Amino acid sequence: MHCSRCGAALPSAPPSVCAACGYHVYVNARPTSGLIIVRDDRFLALLRAREPRAGLWELPGGFCDGVEHPADAAVREAREELGVDVVLGELVGMYLGTYDYQDETLPVLDCIYLASLPSGASITLDLEEAAAMTWLPIAAPPAMAFGTMDRALEDAQKLLVR
Repeated sequence: MHCSRCGAALPSAPPSVCAACGYHVYVNARPTSGLIIVRDDRFLALLRAREPRAGLWELPGGFCDGVEHPADAAVREAREELGVDVVLGELVGMYLGTYDYQDETLPVLDCIYLASLPSGASITLDLEEAAAMTWLPIAAPPAMAFGTMDRALEDAQKLLVR
């Protein structure tokens, strides 16, 4: 690893301090937003169309842009992936995980929200993102593409029965 400020070799993997310029180097989790869109006792699952983990079920969502608030990112991602403006509900939780991208394992902080579809909403999938969609029982979900989604679904079940 090298210092992102001066390019000198770092004495150790981050967190580290560059010996050449004194810059403190950290590896921070990238923020993402996801949605558990609920209808009755089911949630909307998408079949991943691309790597990593193509062919596995996931929740709609993605990376936050710059200083975009995770709630705003969740609404934007639903618009991009599903073609709808969701009704955003409460934050289910924040979950630390990883995402493999460009031959690197990135730490991520997944912010997962409950959501619903407005009455009469019609979903139009972005086929570059999702090969298919289905409504799955929230009480018995399959293993999801990312462990953070599994944990969020468990927590969402608890929120929904209170």
